[in-house]
Amino acid sequence: MYIKKIVVAISIIGLFIMGGFSYYVYNVMFASNTNFSQDFKYIYIRSNSDYNDLIEQLKDYIVDPSTFTVLAERKNYISNISPGKFIIRKGMNNNEIINSIRSNNVTVDLIFNNAKNIYDLASIVSKQIEADSTSIVDTSFEKKNGFTDETLLSMYLPNSYNFYWNTNSEDFKKRMLKEYESFWSIDRLNKAKEISLTPTEVMILASIVNEESKEISELSTIAGVYINRLNNNWLLNADPTVKFAAYKHPKYKNTVIRRVLNKHLRIDSKYNTYIYKGLPPGLISMPSIISIDAVLNYENHKYFYFAADPGNPGFHSFAKDIREHKSNARKLHKALDKKGIKK
Repeated sequence: MYIKKIVVAISIIGLFIMGGFSYYVYNVMFASNTNFSQDFKYIYIRSNSDYNDLIEQLKDYIVDPSTFTVLAERKNYISNISPGKFIIRKGMNNNEIINSIRSNNVTVDLIFNNAKNIYDLASIVSKQIEADSTSIVDTSFEKKNGFTDETLLSMYLPNSYNFYWNTNSEDFKKRMLKEYESFWSIDRLNKAKEISLTPTEVMILASIVNEESKEISELSTIAGVYINRLNNNWLLNADPTVKFAAYKHPKYKNTVIRRVLNKHLRIDSKYNTYIYKGLPPGLISMPSIISIDAVLNYENHKYFYFAADPGNPGFHSFAKDIREHKSNARKLHKALDKKGIKK
């Protein structure tokens, strides 16, 4: 009888121990361990991060880091941290969290446009993927692939691209070169050849067109004006190139030129198309794909001049001869004077 009581007691103790163990295992593996009210949270794990770095990020999102660590050790995750952007959903248990941040690296849509130079681009890109700005401004990759300091911006076509967040600068640049080569299809190359321009020259002209107007409907018309001037060996007389040259001058640093004046037209720079014939040596901005195609598919007309139309903001008045252009220009100057825009 006595022995039977001992056996029963041991059995009860065993059941308590097993119950406690089962409860512990349940908490470690199956109980929800998230600590946020939103539907999900993103975790960004940088390359070369260790487990301490991960826990530092997770501590605000999980209830019990200790149970998470127990399972991470069991699943051999601590020594196999994967970099990237990962999602943790509300109500996930430790097992689900580890599985998600181990293998479900989600992508990001990297978007850039209107970058003025490689430094501007690096700042924009490094805010969206892991690639650091210092590596992006190193232009050795571009130069190795035939671009120069003046033309390297043409390798980057403004658009939205899908990347893994942990993409480094080298892989980013390789992808951009591949996109550039894909963009310049046989059809586009043939169109460039038809107007006697190289792809780089097309993009230089597109960068000017892009700065002249934001109205898509008139980009091909503006491109046609510049093609007419090039074909007739005229100076381009493009105001955006004058502004570009001026902004490189210390005198105009941190200023905004709203009105191109005679003093600006006298700036001695290869980018000043009021002084030097032909296209400038490089891009003055990052042209949109629409602007590039506007050059390749320029409107064939007889206009040689255009001026901003004060009666239709954002648009331009086009002219075939200097007399008509001077009339348009007087209207513009009168409107600028009325608004007090002197410089």
